[in-house]
Amino acid sequence: MTKIPQVVNFQWAIGGPVQGRASGVIMRTKRTHIVIAEQLAAQIDRLVGKRGRSSFLAQAAEKELMRLRQIKALKAAIGAWRDEEHPELERGAAAWVAKVRREEEKRYRKVSARR
Repeated sequence: MTKIPQVVNFQWAIGGPVQGRASGVIMRTKRTHIVIAEQLAAQIDRLVGKRGRSSFLAQAAEKELMRLRQIKALKAAIGAWRDEEHPELERGAAAWVAKVRREEEKRYRKVSARR
C-alpha cells in the first residue's frame, strides 16, 4: 500500500484580483502549489474531476481546521464542569430533563386553567 505523504511543499503566490466563492461569500483566493501522492490526486479527480480538485481540497482543509479547532476548545474546557456544582444532575441528565418537563407541564395546566 502506498503511504500518502503529508503536504511537504508549499509555494505561495498572491491571488491578485481573482476571487472565489465559498458559502455564498466572495473571498480573495491565493494560488498555492501542494505535493500529494499521485494515487490520492487520481482518486480525487475520479470523484470531482480535475477542475474540481482545488475546491475539494479547500473544503477538506476547512473541515479539518474546524475539527482541530473543536478539539482544541474541548481540551481547553477540561475541568470546567464540576459534578458538585450541579447536584440536580445527580440522578442523570435524562431524569433531570424529565423532571423539568413535568414541572413545565404543571405550570402550563395551571396557567391554562385561569383562562
